[in-house]
Amino acid sequence: MADIRIENLRKEFGSFVAVQDSCFTVNDGEFLALLGPSGCGKTTTLRMIAGLELPSSGKIYLDGEDVTFNRASARDIAFVFQLFALYPHMNVRRNIGFPLLSQGMAKAEIRQRVEETARLLQIDHILNRSVSGLAGGDRQRVALGRAIVRRPKCFLMDEPLGTLDAEFREIMVHELRELHNRIHATTVYVTHDQHEAMAMADKIAVMNHGVIEQFGTPQEIYAKPATMYVADFIGSPPMNFMRFTSGLKSGDKSILLDGADVAVPEIREDMAESELALGVRPEHIRFSDASRLRGAVYGSEYLGTNQVVAVETPGGLIKARVPANRSFRIGETVGLEFNPEKLALFDCMSGRAVASSLYQETRHG
Repeated sequence: MADIRIENLRKEFGSFVAVQDSCFTVNDGEFLALLGPSGCGKTTTLRMIAGLELPSSGKIYLDGEDVTFNRASARDIAFVFQLFALYPHMNVRRNIGFPLLSQGMAKAEIRQRVEETARLLQIDHILNRSVSGLAGGDRQRVALGRAIVRRPKCFLMDEPLGTLDAEFREIMVHELRELHNRIHATTVYVTHDQHEAMAMADKIAVMNHGVIEQFGTPQEIYAKPATMYVADFIGSPPMNFMRFTSGLKSGDKSILLDGADVAVPEIREDMAESELALGVRPEHIRFSDASRLRGAVYGSEYLGTNQVVAVETPGGLIKARVPANRSFRIGETVGLEFNPEKLALFDCMSGRAVASSLYQETRHG
């Protein structure tokens, strides 16, 4: 396997900029998820790494070699598409072994590699079955097997679980991560599903309008979002935002929010009068009768082990994750308290995190 290094990668389609000067590195054996909504540039980035699209500018390095303008066939990568693209007239064995047959490999070596790969994916019992009659999960394993059998330097996957139903998708998320742990393959995985990215990836690049808003581990991105976009995109429910006008100075440890003093991480620099947003995750809110920050219960969503309670406040609708055994009445007034060590402050104009204790360095695209 090998590392992948992207330097100032850019792709333009006429006047439309699909990817804006992205920079990141996928270390040898890491699993990177390119995460974002449709049209954010994640698949275009993947296709440029694969050699299926040529960049407008920038560099792509694979195992230290500049492959920016190499053909896809010269990059020693394996690409797994959303649509499995299996050969329906071939059985499982022949589908998996076809890339090796195309390379002119000896039949005995092909058989050995196919059987090793099938055992790894736990599909050795269906090697002689037709792919046309397989369930979605097994078809996905065959597509993965066709990629793995080549033993490439890296794997590129474009929403490979997108066509599976929810049950199969949950199973395959677990199996893909287990597979990665066994073969230690350098992997770049495109998805719009935050749960897939958080469950499988070592690193995540969150993309928006061609820009990498944040690059880091799942834990960093969830706990220390670098922008309001990341904070809103990651989490279910996402981070709450309460807007206020800033007059903060260096050393301040509280803000005035709807007439209540709210403790926040210490401000490290003077901030001119501007609109800011206080960000807090639902699980970092608790109800307290002593709090001066109050609101009316708007509704609740029971989730078994806990519930999400929506509270209407002067600053907007706030969602709190609280124990399931507490009951609430619609319209009931409750007090809200936040964990000051888990808060974030954002500049509403730029969207960037401004509390230095929570600021997470990002790499732009």
